[in-house]
Amino acid sequence: MQTNSSLRLCVSAPLRYIILLSVLLLAACAPVSWQQPAWVSAIQRPGVDPFAQNQQLGRGINLGNALEAPQEGAWGVIIYEDYFTAIAAAGFQHVRVPIRWNAHALAAPPYTIDPDFFARIDWVVEQAAANRLLVILDFHHYEEMFTDHPGHKARFLSLWKQIAEHYADAPDSVLFELLNEPHDGLTSSAWNEMVPDVIATIRPSNPTRNLIVGPGNWYNVSQLYTLTLPEADKHLIVSIHYYEPFHFTHQGADWVDGSSAWLGTTWSGTNLEQRNVEGDLGNAAAWGKKNGRPIYLGEFGAYSRADMDSRARYTAFVARTAEELGMSWAYWEFGASFGAYERGTGTWREELLTALVSPK
Repeated sequence: MQTNSSLRLCVSAPLRYIILLSVLLLAACAPVSWQQPAWVSAIQRPGVDPFAQNQQLGRGINLGNALEAPQEGAWGVIIYEDYFTAIAAAGFQHVRVPIRWNAHALAAPPYTIDPDFFARIDWVVEQAAANRLLVILDFHHYEEMFTDHPGHKARFLSLWKQIAEHYADAPDSVLFELLNEPHDGLTSSAWNEMVPDVIATIRPSNPTRNLIVGPGNWYNVSQLYTLTLPEADKHLIVSIHYYEPFHFTHQGADWVDGSSAWLGTTWSGTNLEQRNVEGDLGNAAAWGKKNGRPIYLGEFGAYSRADMDSRARYTAFVARTAEELGMSWAYWEFGASFGAYERGTGTWREELLTALVSPK
C-alpha cells in the first residue's frame, strides 16, 4: 500500500502568483501539500466564498467502501493512485472521501489518531491535488455516535481537533464534512445542539475553511427545515443525500431488510417520476436560497441489482436536475456495488459515466 510521500509546494508559477492566487480560489498550479515554508503558512487566507466553492466542486464521485470500512480493504476496495487519474480524466472536479476516523484512534483519552492512518489520508489528499481535484474529507460511520452520542461527544470533538490541526495549512481545496448522515439516537435536535461545538472545535485552526454539514435523519431532504446553523459562520455548505424512490435505488441491497421483494423495480423517467425528483431537489434549493446556504448533493445513485437502463436514466436525471438548481454533486460511488467504474478491468461503465458527465 502506497503511503504519503514527501510533499512540496508547486513552484511552476511566479512567487507572487502563488501568494495571491493559491489562497483564493483553486490555485492554477494546485498546491499539493500543507508542509509549506513559513512565509506561506503565515499568510492570512481569506478563504473561498462557499457559493463559489460549491460551483468549483461541480461534479464529483465518492471513493466509497474503502476508508470508511473498519479497515481499508475489508469491504473489497483499496484506493490506488490510478483511480485519481481516471476520475480527473473522466471530467470530475472533486472526490468525496468517506473516512472512519474513529476506527484508527485510541478509545480512551487523549484519543490519539494513528499517525500511519494520517499518513494514508495525507496520501489521498496529495493524489487529489496532483490531479487538480478538490477533496472532501468526510467523517463516516462513527456508529457509536448514533447510539450513545453523549458518551462519545468528547472523543468525537477530540478527533476533529486533531484532524483540523493536522490540515490547518492545507489548501482551500480541502474541505471537511462534519459527520455523515446523523440518525437514530443522534436526532435532528441533538445534532443541532452538537453542530456549533464541532464547528467551534475546528475554527481556531481553520477559521475560513469551508465545512460541509447536513441535516438529521440521514441527510434527508425533508429534514432540512430542522437544521439550524451558526448564523455568523458563512463558510458552510449544506449537504443532502438523495435515494428516492428507495424501492428502486436499493432493490436487492443485502443490508436493507425486505429489499429482495423490490427486485425488478424500474425507473422509466415518466412525468410523475421526474416531477418527484424535481420537487424534492427543488425544495432543497428553495431552502438554500431562503437561508443563504449553498446546497451540495453529496450522495445519489442506484444499486447494481437494478437494470442498467433504469440506473442510467435515473442517474442522468438526478444529476442534471441538481445542476439546473445550482447544486454541486457527488455520485455514490466509484467502484463497488453502486460503482460507475469497473475496478477489475480498469474501465468505466459507459452508461453510468455518460449519465454523469455528459455535457450540461
